Amino acid sequence: MEFVKSLRPAKIIKYMFIALLGSLLLAISSKIKIPFYPVPMTMQTFVVLFIGIAFGWRLGLATVLLYLFEGIIGLPVFSGTPEKGLGIVYFTGPTMGYLVGFTLAAYFAGKFIYNKNLFMNFLKLVFATSFIYIFGMLWLGTLLGWEKQIFKLGAQPFLLAELFKILIATLAINHIKKIRKYI
Repeated sequence: MEFVKSLRPAKIIKYMFIALLGSLLLAISSKIKIPFYPVPMTMQTFVVLFIGIAFGWRLGLATVLLYLFEGIIGLPVFSGTPEKGLGIVYFTGPTMGYLVGFTLAAYFAGKFIYNKNLFMNFLKLVFATSFIYIFGMLWLGTLLGWEKQIFKLGAQPFLLAELFKILIATLAINHIKKIRKYI
């Protein structure tokens, strides 16, 4: 509560604008599909990590929550919208666990203190990203049934692309973190 009291109205407006820009970046990243084997990838999970690193954990988490709110109320911000539905109906579909996992990924990507050790930064980003897949597979198992091969459906096809995105974020982490000076 002290954090909220210490904010001046101009700072609140600035944070709201930054969160809105971040949610727009997330929406755009969900729509761009890059050919990759075995499944096409979007840069959405990279943008979640980017937002956490660049905005810090508080504003990063608020940005992802704003993005989820926009999708839940029916704005076509999620991957596959509006073709596959909108709003709460789409949100509660097979991708809900992954979308919820975005919140923890942004939180942990923003909460960690980064140093010059690339390997440690890589491990921290793997840890942050793992929540996207843990929540995604938990929801898929609940939705589709645990007798299905949930790992093969919900994680395995994406792991190579995910490692590639985490590697990019790791190599760029010091440059991304410089954005915090302007927030």
